[in-house]
Amino acid sequence: MRTTPAKAVLLILACLPLVVCASAQKKMEKAREKDPNYQYNLGSFHLNNNDLEQAVRAFNRALELNPRLHLAHNGLGLVYSLRGDLPAAAKAFENALAADPQFTEARNNLGMTYQEMGYLDKAEEQYKKAIADLAYRTREMPYYNLARLYLAKELLETALDTVQKALIANTNMVLAYNLKGMILEKMDRLSEAITAYEIAARRVPEEVQFAYNLAVACYKAGERDKARTTFEEILPRVTDVALRDQINAYLEKLK
Repeated sequence: MRTTPAKAVLLILACLPLVVCASAQKKMEKAREKDPNYQYNLGSFHLNNNDLEQAVRAFNRALELNPRLHLAHNGLGLVYSLRGDLPAAAKAFENALAADPQFTEARNNLGMTYQEMGYLDKAEEQYKKAIADLAYRTREMPYYNLARLYLAKELLETALDTVQKALIANTNMVLAYNLKGMILEKMDRLSEAITAYEIAARRVPEEVQFAYNLAVACYKAGERDKARTTFEEILPRVTDVALRDQINAYLEKLK
């Protein structure tokens, strides 16, 4: 069947939107390829989905376009941390701070990286600088990390005072309650440690480590029934073989 001129015109007009859309899509893709902020956001998306290779590619592309994009340097640091490449992570966080010395998030991340590398004095310096930034919205994090550092140094009173400051900054910080319990347990203040562990375990019941710490503290304090009940409750949910063995050893003692 022959197509009439009128039908041909209608057919061309019908295809025009598709052509225009395809052209606009290509322009958008080219613009995104040259937009450092878009590339950073793309890297963050891949990082949140644990696609580290794609995240590195996007962050590096962002830095090719804007070498002083501090967020992309910080993103690379997070990727390297997840990979266990601590020297590369430290360098990336240092680059982020060189690009923007006021970017306190990178300072806290750098402190954690230094601490994992065993550079405790350098870590302490970064945490204190992060705490000094009154505009930093999550100051509980450097307080918490600094308390962990003091615990590692066996400076227990200082560690306890510091973790309490983390809880003042954020009363909902469950990790800080657990850390407070660890410090108090180390100080042999078991009843207070139990209280701290109970708060952590109650607020995040799916975290077996909190409940395990609670049970151990109860065992040390002579609260045998409470220790046994807690161990028995979490045992079916524990997948780590070493932790299961530890729980079974405690239950054997409690018979």
